Amino acid sequence: MSYPVVFGLLLAAALALPLHASAGTHSQTRKKAAPAAAQKAKKSAIKKTSVRKVRSAPASRQGLPYADHPEAMRFADEVAERRGLDPAWTRRAIGQAQQLPLVQRLMQPAQPGTRKNWAIYRSRFIDNFRINAGLRFWQENESWLAKAEREHGVPAEIIAGIIGVETIYGRQMGDFRVIDALSTLAFNHPENHPRAAERAAYFRGELEQFLSTQHRRSLDPLEPLGSFAGATGMPQFMPSSWVKWAVDFDGDGRIDLRNSAADAIGSVANYLKGYGWQTGMPTHYPVRFDAETVDMDTLLAPDILPTFSAASFQAKGALLDGAAAGHAGPLALVELENGDGPSSYVAGTENFYVVTRYNHSSYYAMAVIELGRAVREAVERQP
Repeated sequence: MSYPVVFGLLLAAALALPLHASAGTHSQTRKKAAPAAAQKAKKSAIKKTSVRKVRSAPASRQGLPYADHPEAMRFADEVAERRGLDPAWTRRAIGQAQQLPLVQRLMQPAQPGTRKNWAIYRSRFIDNFRINAGLRFWQENESWLAKAEREHGVPAEIIAGIIGVETIYGRQMGDFRVIDALSTLAFNHPENHPRAAERAAYFRGELEQFLSTQHRRSLDPLEPLGSFAGATGMPQFMPSSWVKWAVDFDGDGRIDLRNSAADAIGSVANYLKGYGWQTGMPTHYPVRFDAETVDMDTLLAPDILPTFSAASFQAKGALLDGAAAGHAGPLALVELENGDGPSSYVAGTENFYVVTRYNHSSYYAMAVIELGRAVREAVERQP
């Protein structure tokens, strides 16, 4: 799953560490030789840096702990029993998780009647900054992208598109504690969401998987950072996706989706292949309409699920040209709203639908496809 995320404090913390270490490596001889004023300034700098280093999370990342939440504590006991975990460890982990109001606000559904706008959505992901970052990512990881394409049949541009849309190639992987995000959405999911109960159940499952994985690997459940929905690493995998689809693509003996571009690339390809990616099949085709025969209600009824043969698609007034007219698999009419303007449409194939299994949105899928294409074209323009 993918959710927009906003970051900032990780870099500041990283910059503070070298300053602190540097200040502590001066020899006693140099300290004695330095003027008193300089010594005072150094001590002040060390003190300020130390405070910055241990400073607690910003207010937006703090909330009420779940230790006094009876339902959360019952869940901790149930997870421990189901998964064979240490009950004290599980209660302590969930008890230290915090309910974050910011996570609840970010998960609020769109206002009813709000029209989506593909042009605005697209502009958030297809820009020079992201394309240039993708170019560097491709150049640095060309062999891994080629290996993933060769072994899984997923084009390098689709893999690059997903990692680019998700985290700008690892630049924005999230600064929410995963256990806080998952606990908040498991026990305090916004009730005005149209599928609140279903979504809360989903996040409870993800929290359970996260705790089980951390316990099994003897890792601190309070350390991992991710998106406000609990997704982590360059490809923003949820805990269940990590267990099912993540792979040690670089063969170093461990799976690291945060620091290993190779593992991220191989895992994305494995995920898409697992959801049915078909090698060589386009993701979509252009479509035009016969104004006299088009049956938009019928064509749009299945949403993005490929349902119509190419022949029945055209019989309902959605016309295809060239090779698209002979497409062998089912098609879907994909509508992309443009605010108050006319919608855009494409004929989505089964591979388009596979991309939406990463994030259940046709807008997301098109952004991935178009960003990946733009990055590939940038690569091809290089001398």
